This record gives sequence, structure tokens and C-alpha cells, in this order.
Amino acid sequence: MPPGPPPAPPDALRATAVALLNLSGLGLGYLLLRRWIPLAACLAATVVLLFVALPADADGVSGAAVVLYAVFLLLAAVHGWFAGLRTRLVWPGQRPVALVLGVVLLVVPVGGALWYDSAQNEAVERALLARLDRADEQVSAAGRHDFATAKSGYRDALAVYRDLAVNHSGSRAAAQVPDRLKTYYTTVAAAYSHRDYCSAVEPLQFLRTVPDSMPNDQLGTLAHWPDDRLATSLYECGADGLAEGGTGWITQFGDLLSTFPDSGQAAKVVPAVDAAEKKAAKAVSGKDPCTAVTNLHTLNTQIIQLSNGTSAQADRLTAVAGRADRSGDSGEYECGVKQYQDGDFEQAQETMQQFATDNPHHRNLARARKIAIGAEVAQTLPAAGKKLPTTASGGGIPVTVKNDSPDEITVLYTGPVTGSFTLKACGSCKAYSFASSLLSSWDPCGDSGKNYPQRTISLPPGTTYFVNKPKNDSTVTAGSDTAKLRYGYIYTECAYTTQTLGSSY
Repeated sequence: MPPGPPPAPPDALRATAVALLNLSGLGLGYLLLRRWIPLAACLAATVVLLFVALPADADGVSGAAVVLYAVFLLLAAVHGWFAGLRTRLVWPGQRPVALVLGVVLLVVPVGGALWYDSAQNEAVERALLARLDRADEQVSAAGRHDFATAKSGYRDALAVYRDLAVNHSGSRAAAQVPDRLKTYYTTVAAAYSHRDYCSAVEPLQFLRTVPDSMPNDQLGTLAHWPDDRLATSLYECGADGLAEGGTGWITQFGDLLSTFPDSGQAAKVVPAVDAAEKKAAKAVSGKDPCTAVTNLHTLNTQIIQLSNGTSAQADRLTAVAGRADRSGDSGEYECGVKQYQDGDFEQAQETMQQFATDNPHHRNLARARKIAIGAEVAQTLPAAGKKLPTTASGGGIPVTVKNDSPDEITVLYTGPVTGSFTLKACGSCKAYSFASSLLSSWDPCGDSGKNYPQRTISLPPGTTYFVNKPKNDSTVTAGSDTAKLRYGYIYTECAYTTQTLGSSY
């Protein structure tokens, strides 16, 4: 075969043009040198890169792929430079034209990179907007459930809003976060708009923590949006609980007074508690005075508990608590009367005795003591409880009560008049056996040689019920007698003890 054309003399300008053409990523330098295999390699590398990189997404192309491709282009440029140093170009004939063409074609990789960067940025924007939409959907879904169930969903959505606002502050999604937060706040606090104040307290307290994680420039006026609503919810929920006689109102009012002490809602707390005390005190004169008394004493304890947690209203609350306690003590009289009239004599006795202890100067003190005596008598003789004892005293019929027992005794009586007294023990007396009480000769208090402790009282005519019991021995069964008194007679009541196996009465 004829010998090939001799190598061209070295030409750095031509070599540079080939190197620049290869940097385009299309292998054009090899094309002008008719180097087909390197040309195919360049085209293949570019196709692979495009396959990996397109379509552009938020994650972008792998950094390793970009580095490998860049290294490949540099190698192709270096190899093309050496190849073009002694090889003539097929076209264009003039070397400066090839050099200019190589410079111009550098626009291909540079422009491609810029286009890809723009496409990737747009993909990132779309991905961020998709995250924003998913967070919005999460808020909407959470709004269909109660707050306890939805709380985690609200937290997750807030974390997305914060990430967009802080870590992607220049994005279109971040620009929409302030508007989304307005919807977020109204959704979380939906219970407040429905006037479900007790249910609104926890969500509003949650919203007050949002500024701890969200930048202030994203919140604006929302930073203090929950405050007045929370104060209103605490007051309204507490007022409802107070009216219903619950205990939760202490917490609600306590939180209100400590969190918003200068608010208009806090100023209404003491008047609300004062009104509740007055209502409970008025109920003492109603159909269920005992419940009213219990409510007043409970209210006293609750108000003291509330006053201990606040300094601003403490003095005023303490005054209301004291009035509730006094009203409760005073109301024990009406309660005892109701219990007596209902036949609950044991409870009536206990209530009246407590009333006498709590109210030593009350105008009803004397009658309360009489009612306590009558209630105790009625526990042994129920007929004695048909009429409520009065404060009447004295009468024209003498009745002498003697003690023929070895125990100091308390004598209780009720009827037209009510009273009690104590007789000392009979030192020479003993308990009678049950057998002796069956003998016809048995005559308690009939031994003229004994000096029985005794007391004579004057009673009006009518039925009087007597009960006597050892003063210091609750194991002995009380003795009793029903006496129908008339003028013209002298009456004697005898207290004695009869003992059987294992018991005394």
C-alpha cells in the first residue's frame, strides 16, 4: 500500500482547538481528527450522564457521577490535545476557526449545567410545596379529632412549618408558612370557636408554646393570639365547674390567676366565687339544707386551696372562704332539724351537737341542745321523735327521779319540755339479777334505808319520754319509760341496773 501522508508539523493552536472541542462533551475534537472510537466513548459518557441526571429532581445527580464525568472530559481534552498536535483537521481548514468553534461550544456543558441547576431548584421548590401541602392535610385531618388524639399530628405539622421557615427560608413554600400558621392556629383552637371552653384550654395552652420553636417573624400577631382566648376559656370553664359543684374549677381559676393576673377575666374570679358562696348559703333554707351545709364546708376548703396559690386575690378569697365556713356552721341547725323531722335521729343528734360546738353564741344554741337530747331519746323511744323539741321549760307536776344503780347516770327526757341531768352513783346499790326482777317482792328504789341519789323536776301534763344511761359506760343498754303525766299525782322514776349473763340494762 502507498505510504500514508506524513505527520503534520506540531501545531499547539490546532491541539488547543481539539482539546476545547472535546470539552463540549460531544467529542467534536475527535470528529475533526476522525478518531471514531474516542468519539463514541465521549458520546456514550454524555448519554450515560444524561440518563442518570434526567429528569432533574430535588436530590440532583450524584456527586460521584459528576466528578467522574468531569475527570473523563479532562482526560478527553488532554488526549485530544496530544492527538491534534501532529494531526491535520478534516474541517475547518483554518485553525483559528476551529479554536473559536471550540470556545463557542463550551456553552454546551456550561449551559447544560446552568439549566440543570435551574431545573433542580424548581424540583426542590415543588418538593417543598408538596411537603407544605402534606403538612396542611395533616392539620386538616387532626382537626377532625379531639385534641388528645390529634396532638401528635399537630406537632408533626408544626415541625414541617418550622423546617421550611428556618432551613428553606427563601423558598416559595416558606413564603406561604405565615398564612398556613393562621389556619393552623384556628384549627387547633376550634373548640374555642364552638364555645367548648373546657376542651379549648389544653389546645390554647399548646399554642402558647409555639413561639418557643417558631421564629417570631413567621408568627407576627399570632404569638399572642391564644392569650385572651385562653384567659376566657379558663374563666368560663372554671365558672361552669364551680356552678356544678366540681373540683376542676380550682385548677382553672388558679391557672388564670397565676398566668393572667391582670386580665379582665381574672378580675371576675372573686365575684364568681362570692356568688357561689351566697347561692350555697341561701340553699340552707331550702329543701335540702344538709347538702347545702356540706357544699359550704367543701367550698370553704376549695377556696382556701385556691387562695394559697395566688397572692393578688388571696385576701379577698380568704374572706369569702371564712364566710362560707360560718354559713356552713350556722346551717348545721337547719340540717339537724331536717334530719330530726326525717326520723334520722342518730344523725340529727350528731349534727346538733356539732352545731353547738361550732356556734357557742348562736341564737338557736339552746334549742339545738334540746333537739340533740330529743334525738337521743328518740333513738330508744321512736315515739318521742314525733314532735320537734322546743325551748319550753318548767311545769306544775313534780317528778322525782332516783338512781338505784351503782353507776353515775344521765337522765334524758323529752315531751312538752326537754332536758337532761346527771345523778351520782348509789354507793350501796348493786345491779339486780334478772331472776330477782321476776319476783313479786322486787321493788327498785323501795328500800327506805338507802339514800338514793335523786332529783325532782317539774313537768307539764302530757306524755314525757325518759331515757337513762350510765354516764361512762356505753356497753350498758339504756333504760327507758313513757310517762303520761296528769295534775294531782306525784310521780317517781327509778333508774336501776338489771344484769343477765353477758349484758346489763
